[in-house]
Amino acid sequence: MSPDPPHILCVNPWIHDFAAHDFWARPLGLFYLASMLRSCGMRVSFIDCLDRFHPERKHPDRSVDGRGAYRKTPIAVPPAIPDPPGRFFRYGIDPAWFEADLRTAGKPDIVLVTSLMTYWYTGVQETVAMIRRAFPGIDVLLGGIYATLLPEHARASIGAEEVLAGAGEKVLFDRIEAYTGFSCQPGFDITDMNTYPYPALDMQTEIAYAPVLTTRGCPNQCAYCASRLLQPVRMRRDPMNVAEEIFYWHDRHGVRNFAFYDDALLSDAYDHAIPLLEALAAGRRDLSFHTPNALHVRPVTNKTADLLYRAGFRTVRLGLETASQNERLLDSKVRTGEFERAARLLLEAGFDQRQVGAYLLAGLPDQDIRSVEASIDTVRRCGIQPVLAWYTPIPGTRMWESACAASRYDLEAEPLFTNNSLLPCMPVFDRKVMDRLKQRVLRG
Repeated sequence: MSPDPPHILCVNPWIHDFAAHDFWARPLGLFYLASMLRSCGMRVSFIDCLDRFHPERKHPDRSVDGRGAYRKTPIAVPPAIPDPPGRFFRYGIDPAWFEADLRTAGKPDIVLVTSLMTYWYTGVQETVAMIRRAFPGIDVLLGGIYATLLPEHARASIGAEEVLAGAGEKVLFDRIEAYTGFSCQPGFDITDMNTYPYPALDMQTEIAYAPVLTTRGCPNQCAYCASRLLQPVRMRRDPMNVAEEIFYWHDRHGVRNFAFYDDALLSDAYDHAIPLLEALAAGRRDLSFHTPNALHVRPVTNKTADLLYRAGFRTVRLGLETASQNERLLDSKVRTGEFERAARLLLEAGFDQRQVGAYLLAGLPDQDIRSVEASIDTVRRCGIQPVLAWYTPIPGTRMWESACAASRYDLEAEPLFTNNSLLPCMPVFDRKVMDRLKQRVLRG
């Protein structure tokens, strides 16, 4: 006979960094796992160390699109960083609040902790250490991006019972049975996203915006990107399934802002994105959509541009990365002429130039800063906003070897060195170069 359903505590850890902001960043994978566990009758609690709306925070930062500033507290710079570019912070709730939240949640049977950027692992360390003090002897399982990209480092550094690399839903139910004896036959197919329960966004203090995932994986193989490592199998939801979820969060919970987390939202546009956009446009709800992950340029046509506008997209980001022909080996998504056409079509569809931006990578290995300046000028000439994205070296990507060779740090020895605030692949940290590029972006 199987024991009673266990109590599973899910935790989103602190961020330790020189800079961090909530640009539509939520632990969507953890929310999916929480909803799957609930669907099996387990008691699930959630504590968000990044909770911008924690009851103890007197004046949370709210904006009309859902983004906002995390609470931050100065902490010591990790000793491994010899030349910090500024002050270092813990982003998120006060440790005393976390301690109280742990007491309120009650003793769990298992704690699930997620992880994001590899260079944020010290925030995960602090989070797990506090969990250990609150619940001695309770098993902690670590998953997420850091756990997937650097599992051996995570096993040596965090102190979790297990590090779950890859998609958690493939192994989590087996691990829960191994630790608690509770057996559950999930009521969904792990190979079919259409069968998944909606993510447990309702466990948050406040739903400022809802992250939406319509596909997993990416058809492209950009040299700097870890998408193929994190999601090697391409999966896609039915467009109507996605639209129904969006309407659910609006109708039941009043959510108005939605951020698409897809790596390739417009891929296979006529079979996927266009039916979804048509359903959203026909839904006649006052919703706002955002694309913090860049849209691929080639699928932007008159039809897709018009539908994006009519559906209610308010923040559109395009993936240009660089307009320099000398750097086109980075990816195969776009040529400069195609980018110029996409920008024109979006503006003609009705978008304001402030709503449309293009990501430009800066700080790449052996990159000539003049090429970044030229790319900024190219974007400006197209009438939209350049958005600088400082390069973060990611282990396992095709660019990792050249990043290691170009860096003044030993990137393989210490994940903290991959922090883009350090400009790790430039010969020296040069604040003047950063300021010069920022001013060029602002001049338009």
